[in-house]
Amino acid sequence: MMEEVQTLLTAEDPPPVTLYREQAAGPVLLVCEHAGRRIPARLGDLGLRAEDRARHIAWDVGAAGLARELAGLLDACLLMQPYSRLVCDCNRRPDVESFIVTVSEDTPVPGNIGIAPAERQARIREVFAPFHREVSETVERRLGLGTPTVFVTIHSFTPVFFGEHRPMHIGLLFNRHEELAARVGHRLRRVEGLIVADNEPYAMDDESDYTVPFHAERRGLPCLEIEVRHDLLRDREGQRRMAKLLAAALAPAAVEVSGAGR
Repeated sequence: MMEEVQTLLTAEDPPPVTLYREQAAGPVLLVCEHAGRRIPARLGDLGLRAEDRARHIAWDVGAAGLARELAGLLDACLLMQPYSRLVCDCNRRPDVESFIVTVSEDTPVPGNIGIAPAERQARIREVFAPFHREVSETVERRLGLGTPTVFVTIHSFTPVFFGEHRPMHIGLLFNRHEELAARVGHRLRRVEGLIVADNEPYAMDDESDYTVPFHAERRGLPCLEIEVRHDLLRDREGQRRMAKLLAAALAPAAVEVSGAGR
């Protein structure tokens, strides 16, 4: 007798991807993998307190608001993923340990300990796979239409990590494609008092990141991961302020690397 296939999402759960401004005409395509902190109803609270489910361990605080503001300023299409990274991390390959964590920072995640293979596959099949399928189809649709495409992901980071203070306001992460980061960074560093770092507080590689290497680098697209310190994104005003700074640097850089408007 075949084992019953385990399912994850119910009719009450949101779809695993939100496509915002699908018909936008700008060259930048924005992706926000850690936009939300939803947990599917069937997983309950993953054994976590409400305050832990609101912390940065569960999502990129302020990143969704920043991404929406940027999309408006850049006339950019935006894809967002609403589920908590504690369900599965959509910026990790499913075969790496950090795809489903049992401890995040110093906090155990009881609902992720000892999960059955069928449950792991359900998270891949119903959250990770459809999200990345939509990203892929969006990229392919744009390329098929000859639309210049500059691939940018939006993240946030904590001001303090394990007691270490992070002085940078913005991190520009890149792996195989450095040009876009260099052009954006050159413009951002003209802003007085703004601390911009390359490949900090994280460095991008094929183990630590999935979205940019898989969707952009393998297609040869100009690409960049932007990290913003989340104390700068606590409210709408902060998100708008940072979006304006980023858009002022990203808009001309995207035109330069993509040839849009020629």
